[in-house]
Amino acid sequence: MDRIPILKMGDCLLVTIQVDMHDQLAVSLQEDLTAQIAKHAARGVLIDISSLEIVDSFIGRMLANIAAMSRVLDAQTVLTGMQPAVAITLVELGMSLPGIRTALNVERGMELLRGYIQKDDGLQESDGSEE
Repeated sequence: MDRIPILKMGDCLLVTIQVDMHDQLAVSLQEDLTAQIAKHAARGVLIDISSLEIVDSFIGRMLANIAAMSRVLDAQTVLTGMQPAVAITLVELGMSLPGIRTALNVERGMELLRGYIQKDDGLQESDGSEE
């Protein structure tokens, strides 16, 4: 069975989807990614979908589910490289992808993740010092 590689970059995980997503591959990615978030205590997840030309409602839901599961595991999610046709399809399907922040490219996506992680760390530190 195909697997999508998940790379560790500091306290973040990078997923680059280079193949057409089918339902079973999306489910496998969800399982693999949540396991890697827990294993590495990752604080951020960047998913690059620049190679995806088509998404359906199931793949859209799986991306939203991945973001929700990541949040529960204390990781932020940024989706990068969305093609215009994919954005149009998601909007036409009525999918807002709650919990997923987007960026045009991987570089900008990593900047966003770093900012969210630093902001979260600052909030945690100030919460602890106010007691």
